[in-house]
Amino acid sequence: MTLPVENIISLIPQKPPFVMVGKLLFTDETSTRSSFLITGDNVFVKDNIFQEAGLLENMAQTGALRAGYTAKEENKPVALGYIGAVRDFEIYSLPKVNDELITEITIENEVFDVTIFSGKVWHNKDLVAKCTMTVFKGNEE
Repeated sequence: MTLPVENIISLIPQKPPFVMVGKLLFTDETSTRSSFLITGDNVFVKDNIFQEAGLLENMAQTGALRAGYTAKEENKPVALGYIGAVRDFEIYSLPKVNDELITEITIENEVFDVTIFSGKVWHNKDLVAKCTMTVFKGNEE
């Protein structure tokens, strides 16, 4: 696959209307970057504002996008992932409909089927949210 990847549905276990990533922009050994355009029909939009849960899910799905891309590159099935813990979740602003988010996760530790990563979400050059997340890999889809 060549980056960026615009058709990401086959790389993540989530399906519409619960998709919170749009494109895979970059990935390497330690980090992954995605983009996401917030639309008015998004399940996490209320009064034209993208809600806190949407930001958290956007970071989690960026992690899923990374795992799915890696699985496809290795000719393996895309696995489900489960959020085990969220630490230091901070929100600095809530983005609006038609805002494009850029999300980057950085792997802090991977042991067996457990991944710990830090995530950051930006709109333009402003940091919108950040957290550290622990994700458990489940059974393949």
